[in-house]
Amino acid sequence: MRSLRLGVAILMVAAFSVVWSPPAVAAACAPPAPSETQPGYAVADPWCEYPSGTPFTALPGATVHAGIERGAAYRIEVPANWNGELVLHAHGYRGTDTTVYVDNSPLRAHLIARGYAWAASSYQTNGYDVGQGVKDSHALIALVRGVTGRSARRVYMTGFSMGGHVTAVAVEHYRRTFAGALPACGVLGDTELFDYFTDANVTAAALTGTRTDFPLSPTPEYQQTYADRVLGLLPELGSGFTRGIPPTLTKLGRTWSDAVEQRSGGDRPGFDSAFAYWNAIGRAPLTQIPFLFGLYPGLTGGTSNIAEGNVVDNRRTVYQLDDRPSLTRAERELNRDVLRIAATDRPSRDLGGVPAVQGDPRIPVLSLHDIGDLFVPYSMEQIYADRTARNRQAGNFVSRAIRGVGHCDFTQGELTRAFDDLVTWVEKGRRAAGDQVHHTSRPDFGCRFTEVTRPAFVAPACL
Repeated sequence: MRSLRLGVAILMVAAFSVVWSPPAVAAACAPPAPSETQPGYAVADPWCEYPSGTPFTALPGATVHAGIERGAAYRIEVPANWNGELVLHAHGYRGTDTTVYVDNSPLRAHLIARGYAWAASSYQTNGYDVGQGVKDSHALIALVRGVTGRSARRVYMTGFSMGGHVTAVAVEHYRRTFAGALPACGVLGDTELFDYFTDANVTAAALTGTRTDFPLSPTPEYQQTYADRVLGLLPELGSGFTRGIPPTLTKLGRTWSDAVEQRSGGDRPGFDSAFAYWNAIGRAPLTQIPFLFGLYPGLTGGTSNIAEGNVVDNRRTVYQLDDRPSLTRAERELNRDVLRIAATDRPSRDLGGVPAVQGDPRIPVLSLHDIGDLFVPYSMEQIYADRTARNRQAGNFVSRAIRGVGHCDFTQGELTRAFDDLVTWVEKGRRAAGDQVHHTSRPDFGCRFTEVTRPAFVAPACL
């Protein structure tokens, strides 16, 4: 198998701010300015890409507006032939750095060419602050009205990764605001993402007989303690982890891989290459241990540094190693030995903490997801599909599986086709085509909407 290297780029969706009267092109990049709303934060110059310093300029035939409003940077781009419709872009998770910055919609060129305006926000904060992303994205609508003198006649919400969570919450929180939504690689299962992170860690501990814990108030030293614990169990799972090449798994390591596969979406093509890809690298600051271990929610007491308490709960999780409903002896032993954790907090019904995704959009939602993504796993699509079905909203959700192992690894063609099909669905009422999210074991799963072969995704070729 070829060397697998990760450039985990979380593209995401945002939107918001108020009117500055900026120059058409900034003469030079200004240093990040202290936030007026969030003590300790700084806001990067929206007229420059951060941190490269490349100027932000309009595409041919378009006008750009940028500025800082209420502690958030914004960008707006309006084509000369504006059709009156607006697309908001919500960005993804950016860690806990205290400088916020705005970026461009991945659909930017396509939107401008077709007469759509777009807008994006930095949000006032970083971290997993979905609620702030929702509010700041929604505020962009008024900002666009302010700079154009026109109200958008139709608004679409889009977002990537955590921005997908922002998107799913926004369309439920602000009813009758949005015509359609396009979350990509999105966290559509709210706190169940953190349950998955936990699953990957506690199953490895149980299978190797390693004592583990989940402190609700971890000390500063716990991060190193946990890393040392992981380094101690890794030889039982395999060798060659975090070296930029596929690790060699032991029999126990392959069993762990099976457990992660079931918790991340079930049997599906290309999983072995996906598991190798995500175990070939680490995640800062714990780069010495495989990526999935660096996501352990116990490192933050299960709060993701945003909730009031622990949002992780696996007391009722049934761990399996295959897709058959009856439990094998090995599965029963795994369920007996795995660490069980009780939540002390839950997804919020408002925009505080980790906002809940109800699965009640009431507008067309078209989603894309890499089936080998083990950062925000494909199971997010299945969870959202199940929730929409319970709310009698299944007809408003379409998911497209992409045969890739990365996070938010989509071609421009895959993205633009999805957006155009969403627009057709909204305008003509013709539901877009998609994949059956629970039929993942088919050898051709993901072939229908995948445009190019990703070298790191190893599976029988699509016919």
